[in-house]
Amino acid sequence: MRIKLRIVRDEKVIETSALANSGYETETPQLLIPIRLAQLLELWPPKSEAEESEFETAGGPLRVWIVPRACRVGVAIGDVKIPEVEADIVISPLADEVLLSDKMISELQIALEDVGRGLWRFRWEPKDKLRRSEPPKYWK
Repeated sequence: MRIKLRIVRDEKVIETSALANSGYETETPQLLIPIRLAQLLELWPPKSEAEESEFETAGGPLRVWIVPRACRVGVAIGDVKIPEVEADIVISPLADEVLLSDKMISELQIALEDVGRGLWRFRWEPKDKLRRSEPPKYWK
């Protein structure tokens, strides 16, 4: 299931879809992004604030760079306005699309209603106010 996001870093604003991945468990709100998007946000090549780390994934270990509190993130939907969330950026050399961590999904007040059909809503919306998944945006 994909949600359209607005990513803000300094004066740069990028809109993209992001895959909501409840299995991407974190302690802070995080966006995992491909290198191409990190370049546009001027986070690649890694700077001194980026911490090299290794994530354990189903496919094995993944080397990443984490930039704490690197951006603000909001849901880019015209009919509602919710506060932006400060987020860590995780840069992955293997990713080709943006991933939302479990904490980011929560902070953005997103309720995944029917993942197989791509239906979601904001937690404060009525249960019958269902929204559809966005198409994927690949950053190659």
